[in-house]
Amino acid sequence: MKNYNFLSVILLGITLASCNETKKGENTLFAFDNSKFKEQYKPQEALSLDILNSNSKTIDSVIYYVNDKKIGSKKGVDKLTFELKDQKLGYQNLKALVYYEGQNSEATARVELVSDIQPKLLKYTIVNTYPHDIQAYTQGLEFYRDTLYEGTGNGSGNSTGIKGISSLRKTNYKTGEVYKKVELADKYFGEGITILNNKIYQLTWQNNEGYVYNADTFKKEKTFTYFKPIEGWGLTNDGKYLYQSDGTEKIWIIDPTTFKEVDYLNVYSFETKIKAVNELEWIDGKIYGNVYQKDAIAVINPKNGAVEAIINLADLKKKITQLPDTDVLNGIAYNPKTKTIFVTGKNWNKMFEIKVSE
Repeated sequence: MKNYNFLSVILLGITLASCNETKKGENTLFAFDNSKFKEQYKPQEALSLDILNSNSKTIDSVIYYVNDKKIGSKKGVDKLTFELKDQKLGYQNLKALVYYEGQNSEATARVELVSDIQPKLLKYTIVNTYPHDIQAYTQGLEFYRDTLYEGTGNGSGNSTGIKGISSLRKTNYKTGEVYKKVELADKYFGEGITILNNKIYQLTWQNNEGYVYNADTFKKEKTFTYFKPIEGWGLTNDGKYLYQSDGTEKIWIIDPTTFKEVDYLNVYSFETKIKAVNELEWIDGKIYGNVYQKDAIAVINPKNGAVEAIINLADLKKKITQLPDTDVLNGIAYNPKTKTIFVTGKNWNKMFEIKVSE
């Protein structure tokens, strides 16, 4: 394990992917030749797909699929070579549809594609320090038209017995003053927010629903249901689609009109999955993501899910007042006007404006 990968394990708390998870063929007639598979592959490698015909059937042809997408076909038992360079990271579900003697049968297997990028450790400097509402259990943070918007959760009430109230806020980031606020009912735990086309999108944690507000009036215009039963964690957008995390290694790409799944990413730091990616921010074509319970931000390539860099912000927690409800680092907002990033945490009394460099 190289130095940067070791660092990423420490900062992001990665659980190493378990080995020997290649899925065996699910029928007795045909199977992939698993002896030719490795436990993990890198994007510059290729798969050699070969079918075992232990029953000596007469095979007419084989159609091969990866993640349910057809990648090619072969006559008889000729092997197929498949380049992995354009595949998203994560498990590659392999399927061979074998046609033989007027019939057909499937063989399946699974291999894991991991990142070949060693994450860089980025530096940062604190530009300014601002007050932050200690009752704000920060779940989402985003600049829009030079104004800071914040989504909060119910909080935990550690040592106080007083839980916060989930909300959507428009704030003065320099003073901490809340210009406008709407609160959610107690049964809803507010999560990530993002703003697209003058609409604010807000998630809830375990209610399987989110909300769309008018960014000017805060009037709720729509309640939407998630495309599948998942938890709502972080939220950002690339100007066209929403990107939603759910507490796993996945980031879902969502259509902001239909709220249906467009695609997804699996987040990997070198050879290991990054789970619990939380608050998200889109910055210069990359996804910046807090990792829950870790004082670090992962810089993620949205094309394949690879963590390209890490920002270690552990020292920031030493600069805030430790209050009974003080919780973990969470909240990333990029101000395109100043080209700086604003970060805070759950029930933190401070917000930090930082400038990141290599």
